Amino acid sequence: MSHLNKITIAQLFDDIVAQYPDHEALVYPAAGLRYSYKELQAACNQFAKGLMKLGVKKGDHLAVWATNVPEWVITQFACAKLGAVLIALNYSFEVLELEYQLQQSDAVTLVMMEGTTDSNFRSMIYELAPELNECKAGELAANRFPLLRNVIMIGGKKHPGMFTWGDVLKAGESISDQALAERSATIDPDDPVVMVFTSGTTSRPKRVMLTHYNIIANAMAQADCMNLTPQDRMCIAMPFFHCMGAISSNLCCVSVGATMVPVETFDPDIVLRTVEKERCTALHGVPSMFIMELEQLEKENYDISSLRTGIIAGDMCSPDLIKKIVDVMHMRDIITSYGQSEASPCITSTRFDDPLEIRASTVGKALPGVEVKIIDTKTGETLPPGSQGEICARGYNITKGYYKMPEATANKIDSEGWVHTRDLGTMDEDGYCKITCRIKELIIYRGEHIYPIEVENFLRTHPLIKDAQVVGVPSEKYGQEVMAFIRVNEEHTLTAEEVRNFCKGKIASWKIPRHIIFVNEYPTTTSGKVQKSKLREMAKKMLDRQGSH
Repeated sequence: MSHLNKITIAQLFDDIVAQYPDHEALVYPAAGLRYSYKELQAACNQFAKGLMKLGVKKGDHLAVWATNVPEWVITQFACAKLGAVLIALNYSFEVLELEYQLQQSDAVTLVMMEGTTDSNFRSMIYELAPELNECKAGELAANRFPLLRNVIMIGGKKHPGMFTWGDVLKAGESISDQALAERSATIDPDDPVVMVFTSGTTSRPKRVMLTHYNIIANAMAQADCMNLTPQDRMCIAMPFFHCMGAISSNLCCVSVGATMVPVETFDPDIVLRTVEKERCTALHGVPSMFIMELEQLEKENYDISSLRTGIIAGDMCSPDLIKKIVDVMHMRDIITSYGQSEASPCITSTRFDDPLEIRASTVGKALPGVEVKIIDTKTGETLPPGSQGEICARGYNITKGYYKMPEATANKIDSEGWVHTRDLGTMDEDGYCKITCRIKELIIYRGEHIYPIEVENFLRTHPLIKDAQVVGVPSEKYGQEVMAFIRVNEEHTLTAEEVRNFCKGKIASWKIPRHIIFVNEYPTTTSGKVQKSKLREMAKKMLDRQGSH
């Protein structure tokens, strides 16, 4: 199987450029930017050489904190050519979350943008690293981030202690193409190339290390499942910090020489206009994104007849939604898939030529080179077809482990190399899988994983909150939303709005509880453990009563 050949991203990228030098690689219609593969290669090489001049070494960690801007893509492939490890930071994060991830990432270099309409990234980084105000660019010595030396601001505006993007490109002029080629030649396909953050329901986010081999082979396999070709043009609406953005979209396109057409942030109108203008043939998304696009199509007319394929993943999806996407959005070859960050990310997928009923009712079968089994959650024994149990996977796509977390790695990946997904599902005699239940505690909002313990711990920092318990409640539009059951200190009162205002600017907006209930006590077991299953039942009854009025 060709997609299992071991190569590095630098080798893959340069091979594709040699085959399709003048083919469009990266297009930003609103900005009027159009890179051919040859032009994108030159941009990536120049930035990579600039990073070399700044002292970025093989194995160094480089964090990128930005929306889906062109510089993100250039940074992604420049890092791979250098042998550096890309750390993808969520652009929705606020100051406390940014601090945690930068500290955990051991980043030497940070590439960032000024901010978004909702967040001022620049003010946040100066708050966390005030030493920037007094240091020269490239000489940062921050108390909170002892390894961080370089901060690179996308754009041409100069700020204390930071390089501009142009500064780095200029610095690269003193590094030869031969020096970059020699650096790339030292990279092994089994070297880490990207680190993504994930988490369990009772722990802080963990850092998943993925190698060149992990993600190239996975991207190629996903391209095969979609029948993606150089003639395809993919509108990329998924954030690049997601595996579905950086791997299932960007790298997937590059693996076959297709065209990347990103939108900077998700907006259904912009997505549909981009598809129409650029005649895009592929579009990925989580279910809520497709729901919003379908709602937008009811309001306005768009010519999206060019669409053919794409991936829907990140959450459980109803068969009716898949069928509507095929009928209304013309995506006759859309596929469903299932995976985790620890699996680079895809484990199972339907194929473009599977019957629609299969694509609408399952998440497909294991990718080539990947094994899947269903085990009994108590005994660990492999179960026969049709039985429900925990989904486990093994293969080329499985992470080397969590960065600096050997115990957590051993808890996730057993001695035989099987990753335990903690998700329940079934597999039929033909190998097609269905997800029957996510981890009980996990909340999935528009494909974003929200971990109750993180929200609970933050809410408990409020001086008037005695305790907080968080559960997910169903949402037709977003999959799930956050509901918080809060106990207030005696003789004090709080309103839901006061709680939400406390959260704003400190945790991501999608983690802020949509529903807040004030209670005096929680249902508990005889051992004192809070019974979240009963809280979910209470939540459902409350929402049902509200909906009936």
